[in-house]
Formats: sequence, C-alpha cells, structure tokens
Amino acid sequence: MSHRELEVIQLERLKHTVAHCYNNVPFYKKKLDAAKVYDGSKIKVLSDVKYIPFTTKEEFRENYPFGMSAVKLGKNVRLHASSGTTGKPTIGLYTKHDLDMWADCVARVAVAGGVTEEDIVQVSFGYGLFTGALGLHYGLEKIGALVIPASSGNTEKQLMMMRDFGVTGLVATPSYGMYLAEALNEEGYSISAYKLRLGLFGSEPCTPGTREHIERRIGIFVSDNYGMTELGGPGVSGECELRNGLHFAEDHYLPEIIDPDTLEPISNPGKDDIGEMIITTLTREAMPVLRYRTRDISSLNYEPCLCGRTHVRMEKVTGRTDDMLIIKGVNVFPTQIEAVLADMCYIQPHYQLVIRRENFKDTLEIKVETTDEAPVDSFIELQNIRSDVQKRLRGALGLEAKVTLVPSKSLERFQGKAKRILDLRNVEE
Repeated sequence: MSHRELEVIQLERLKHTVAHCYNNVPFYKKKLDAAKVYDGSKIKVLSDVKYIPFTTKEEFRENYPFGMSAVKLGKNVRLHASSGTTGKPTIGLYTKHDLDMWADCVARVAVAGGVTEEDIVQVSFGYGLFTGALGLHYGLEKIGALVIPASSGNTEKQLMMMRDFGVTGLVATPSYGMYLAEALNEEGYSISAYKLRLGLFGSEPCTPGTREHIERRIGIFVSDNYGMTELGGPGVSGECELRNGLHFAEDHYLPEIIDPDTLEPISNPGKDDIGEMIITTLTREAMPVLRYRTRDISSLNYEPCLCGRTHVRMEKVTGRTDDMLIIKGVNVFPTQIEAVLADMCYIQPHYQLVIRRENFKDTLEIKVETTDEAPVDSFIELQNIRSDVQKRLRGALGLEAKVTLVPSKSLERFQGKAKRILDLRNVEE
C-alpha cells in the first residue's frame, strides 16, 4: 500500500479513536474539551493531531487502575501491567479484538525478523503481568511456529531445552541474551550442539555493539522490536532482515516526533530529525491512547525500504528523556556508554554507572568489566586500557568521568531489564 493510501486509513481511524475516547473515557473528555478538540470532528487532516493533548505515564498512574478504560470491565478478557518499580503500575486492558490485533502486529514483527512456521522459538521473557512474554507468544503461534514458554531464569535448564528441543529462535532482553551467550560458551558444549539462528530481542535498547557481541558468541541473527505496556505491548515496530530501522505498524499506531524542549511537532521529519517519539493508538478498543509521550529518543524515516515494506521506519532508540543523566551540565545517556564499550578490546559491554555528589557537584564513576583475556597481571597495561576507555568516553560524552576496571563477571547479570544506574546522591548526603 502506498503511504498516501495508508494516510487515508490513519485519518479515518484517528477520528474514530478520538470519538471513542471522548464518549467513553471521562479523563479524555475533560482533556479534549479543554483543548477544544471535543469528539474529533474538527480533525480534518492528520497534522491536526497536534491539537490533541499529550498523555503521560503519570496520568496512567493517576487513573489507576481502570480510569483509562473505554469499555465496561466485563468486555475485557485480559489484563497486563508494568512492573510498578517506581510507583503504581500502568495497566493494560484487552478485549478479544485487541488480543487479535496485538497478535497480528507481533506476527508481522516476527516474520520481518525471519521467523517461519518451521521455527521452534524459546520465549525467555518472564511470564506474568509483563506484556513481552505472552505478546510474543501469541504472535509467534499465529505464524505457526512452535513456542516454548520457558520464562526467565534457570539458565542451565534454558540451555538444556535449546539443545534437546532443537530451538532455532530466542526471545529475550538483550541483557539476558548476553548472559546466555556467556553461559553457553562456558558450559563445555560445542556451538554445533545448538540450532539457534534467530534472536528477537526487546524490552530494552539493543545497541549495534551489543547485538554484534551476542551474534559473534552464539552465531545468531538478532533483530530488535519495540513496544510498551501503555500502547498494548510489543508489536508497535520491528526490524526486517535488512535491519535498516524498525518498521512501524502504521495502520494500528500513528507516530510523531516532537522537539523534547518545545514539545512542538517536527514538520515533515526525516531520519536525521531526532526527537521524542509520540504515539497514538488507532485500533485499540479497551484502552485507546492519544499522543502518548514515550520519552524515547528516535527519528522517523519515510524513505522506502529495500525489503518492500512501505510503512515508516523508526530508528533505534538512542536514549530516553527520563533516563537521561545530567552530569556537570552535560546530558548523558547509558546507551552512549554501551556503544563505546562494545567496540573495545579487553572490555565487555557490562557496566555500572555510579552517581555521587561531592562538594555540591555531581560526579560520575563508570565501572567497566574486563574480559578473561585482559592482562590483569600487568599494572601498566591495565592503566593503558583504563586510559583508553576514559579517553573514548570523554569523546563520546563530552565530560570527564572516573573509569574503574573490575574483574570479569563481577557486575550483576540481569534476566530481565538491566539496571545500570546506582544513584548514591541522596544516600550519601
């Protein structure tokens, strides 16, 4: 479908979604009345979406548990939720229609990444309220792939199942992918004992360096996919086998890029116009969402992809506005650090950021793991490695940070989302 034809569908679905929100969600009726958008009848073209107020994670929490629902509770058949580690969780409700649309979107992502009905895919996301595991599970089943609901943890058993069942595909976070790659290389089995060929990674950013690290160690092709609880889970976008951006499911989601400082939309955005990703759902029944502030930093590329897909591509997320650290007036994203470390000899992409306040100023210490091959017995060589890391990080970040080299496997490994930041500013005061 041409993009012009697609925009006709998007406009029709946007009008319907605004009316659905206005007529069924008191929270949205109040916001739309205040913005004089009302039931969406004033929306004539797609660019009129800019008149709709933003929705934030904080508003999800303020309306916990069911204040964002647009249908009666009895019409829902599933509930998911975020972890709620920083407050009340955000809730996701689903009708049967929502689950079918969700599975379709995830199936597209999986097929784009190379999955076929002949594959045996092990889902190593944690099952439960988290959207990732069941989201990928039903999308993969829709393709016809054989799905193993392994969940997370028990790495020795995970590897045993991969060998015994002839697993060809892995679903996991990039952090757990790295952990499995380490364990696989240490267990004594040859890589030939495995049939792994694909990895569908999500739930956290996967930098090119991290991807290359995993692919090199276990010989798989890794693709990235994107989604979040507030939007229904994974399936919003995903990479094709060319890995030249993540193809958006534009018939289900309307993406925008805004300037994170002015909050104004970037007109006619291109792949070099980086800003905050804003997303409106277009087909959800239970919990439609208008102009959700994802806080993710990305860009949109409307140029045709050589794979033949016509939907817009989003570039890999380079950071989050709410994960951004401001150290000595400089904006620092953890993904910047990961990208530097992934390309260095004797250094592993395992790190921890320690923030302290000394003499009323914030300081940053970056703890970095060395590899088993690092010359740990030579003080001079280790100092040279540390100096090289510090120099490269200074160039990437634009500030001086303390670099501490730590032994291999001394930093915590993660089976879910990685927690890289240790903020001691309030603890030490």
